[in-house]
Amino acid sequence: MEFAELRDAIEKVPLVDGHAHNIVALDSSFPFVSAFTEAAGEALSLAPHSLSFKISFYRLLNFAWFQRSLREIAELYGCENSLKAVEEHRRSLGLESIASACFKAAGISVVLIDDGLKLHKKHEIDWHKSYFPYVGRILRVERLAEEILESTATVAKEILGLKSIAAYRSGLDINPKVTSKDAEEGLAEALSSGKPVRLANKNIIDYIFVRSLEVALSFDLPVQIHTGFGDKDLDLRLANPLHLRAVLEDERFSQSRLVILHASYPFSKEASYLASVYPQVYLDFGLAVPKLSVHGMQSSVKELLELAPIKKVMFSTDGYAFPETYYLGAKKARECVLSVLQDACRDGDLTVAEAVEAARDIFSQNAIQLYKINFNSDAIQSREVVPTNSLKLGDKVPATGVSFVRVIWVDASGQHRCRVVPAKRFNDIVKNNGVGLTFACMGMASYIDAPADGSNLTGTGEIRLMPELSTKRKIPWLEKEEMVLADMHLKPGQPWEYCPREALRRISKVLKHEFNLVVNAGFENEFVVLKSVSRDGKEEWVPLESTAYCSTTGFDGASPILHDVVAALDSLNIPVEQLHKEAGKGQLEIALAHTTCSNAADNLIYAREVIRSVARKHGLMATFVPKYALDDIGSGSHVHLSLSQNGENVFMGTNDGSSKHGMSRIGSYDRIQPNTWSGAYQCWGKENREAPLRTACPPGISDGLVSNFEIKSFDGCANPHLGLAAIIAAGIDGLRRHIELPEPVETNPFLFEGKLKRLPQSLTESLEALQKDKVFDDLIGQNLLVAIKAVRKAEIDHYSKNKDAYKQMIFRY
Repeated sequence: MEFAELRDAIEKVPLVDGHAHNIVALDSSFPFVSAFTEAAGEALSLAPHSLSFKISFYRLLNFAWFQRSLREIAELYGCENSLKAVEEHRRSLGLESIASACFKAAGISVVLIDDGLKLHKKHEIDWHKSYFPYVGRILRVERLAEEILESTATVAKEILGLKSIAAYRSGLDINPKVTSKDAEEGLAEALSSGKPVRLANKNIIDYIFVRSLEVALSFDLPVQIHTGFGDKDLDLRLANPLHLRAVLEDERFSQSRLVILHASYPFSKEASYLASVYPQVYLDFGLAVPKLSVHGMQSSVKELLELAPIKKVMFSTDGYAFPETYYLGAKKARECVLSVLQDACRDGDLTVAEAVEAARDIFSQNAIQLYKINFNSDAIQSREVVPTNSLKLGDKVPATGVSFVRVIWVDASGQHRCRVVPAKRFNDIVKNNGVGLTFACMGMASYIDAPADGSNLTGTGEIRLMPELSTKRKIPWLEKEEMVLADMHLKPGQPWEYCPREALRRISKVLKHEFNLVVNAGFENEFVVLKSVSRDGKEEWVPLESTAYCSTTGFDGASPILHDVVAALDSLNIPVEQLHKEAGKGQLEIALAHTTCSNAADNLIYAREVIRSVARKHGLMATFVPKYALDDIGSGSHVHLSLSQNGENVFMGTNDGSSKHGMSRIGSYDRIQPNTWSGAYQCWGKENREAPLRTACPPGISDGLVSNFEIKSFDGCANPHLGLAAIIAAGIDGLRRHIELPEPVETNPFLFEGKLKRLPQSLTESLEALQKDKVFDDLIGQNLLVAIKAVRKAEIDHYSKNKDAYKQMIFRY
């Protein structure tokens, strides 16, 4: 049979690595624990220039298959097939280049990292985000419990699943009926041993396991379970997944999603059986591939597929410490699955087309669906197959192909600004120490690059722009640049009180602490696309077209730009929900999907960057200025908000009739004019687009219930983080004072002119209202508010004296 199509599909599929661990620094030494070490827990140095690197590498790879793996790594590096040559190669190029080469050759697009493994000088999860399009976290529950007892636990973020290593501690014979009293006795035993805490008592381990399943169910998270072989402190007899039967039969956990790791080797047949009879069981074959012999790897995967549905079998590398482990895991997995699927085709179990689909499911789609990864796999159609000899000694090209990194911040007036550093300096210095910036940066108005009078910010004093590495992205419209959003610190680790991102972070913590609530947000981006024309020898920027609201003709004219914009947003993992031609001349709208408020603010900044830059590449200009032309419709940045508690939308009411208005009890100025859908009056309404506060009931929500609300006064001159912080502050004030909503306005508020209070009709009125408000002083910060007020006061003075000055705002927003 001809298998070229299958081989090509397997070679090019971007991998989703469902289980891996952190990479460590080159000068790390750590207690290396492996199923193949001669002395578990021995401290081994990974420094590439030392002899102990050879020892650690031998033990990592296991001498039985060491020669094969060394040969493949030497082939990748284009160096001699010897440890000395590989050692020299690693020392010469350094970790960043080695990691880039290995990860690129592995072809991994998504990696889920269990960072609960203790490794000396391990890189945090954010470090890995420089190398993979998507990085998620798996939370190891036993380690979390130990950290809580040691008072060293930190806030867990971006969790895609939980993981249990109960097999290592007391085995998989879990008692699902373990009581809290049993657990207390086990806890007392653990604490009596002092610190560091190591939980091994069966009652406490069982209790943590059962409670973790309950938590996972409430947050709709899968749970990974170590089974089968592992380190020498594991009793293999108790690592048989059949011991989990009591848990699997418990009705409480019938809707759980349990991932049996490591092919459960040598219990692969037992694991396959469980996946075939229990709908909540899934399988992952990491560690078995590549640590077994070639025959062992193939036999293990075949045994998994004998009974288990293909849709339940997933790939992982189980890579850790060394980038080479990721590469070897991916390479051998592709070879192994190819061999297994070829045999299935030869035996008549699968057609070639079915085998191709199976490969894509195993390597990518199954994990994306199980872990509910918000990742557009279509954005990366296929990986580039990296040839061997891809990273030779003497290569001078940066490992990532990146020359510059833009460090971006948004100031008090809402303007995007950046400092740019060479990629090498960013990696060597800036990512840990930041880049300097004057205090004056947060006191600048929209018309001048100087601090406003009364802002209390001057050119004296300097902060550090600290890159938030989780936001670091490859710039889609430029091949050799990256961008990253920055926090503002007085010194690394000490946030500056004027930092907008910190303000939103701080106020979100207040909401979480006092009410256990989290705000989710999604923005609508309205903007005007302009083209350059020459009139009387002068350049003017005029709207691209003049069609009507939702015009198909207007959309056709902008379609080339919008295709590029959406593709760029996809590459940044920013989902677009819909887009259309808006009512203004040259005006378009792109609506972004909702996410947590901090992520939504970050996404909005990047979306604006994309839209402006893509338009520029098309020889056009995109502006978010709220009022491009005084005689036309304005542009807003309407924000949709909802509240969640423990992962559930609590803004929505219930169907029993007890919810008032379908909600639970928690629940620029020329632009803001009546009859323009911008919200000019102080009121709210149900699906009322003339109200500044509109409750929404989108498709899929029961009639009469409300899932989110829209605020219309947000626009493109607002700093996204400060705007959201202000909204949350107002919400906290309402919750603290138990303020009730008035009755909704069900018609055009303009009909109640004189009865409804108008919102501020000018920046002057708005500033006066802010001066009187004391709620924001405590929640947002008094000094930050002083600077904001000074900036807006300066803008009032400037634009009132210079009537045409607003026309220059298209170059700043």
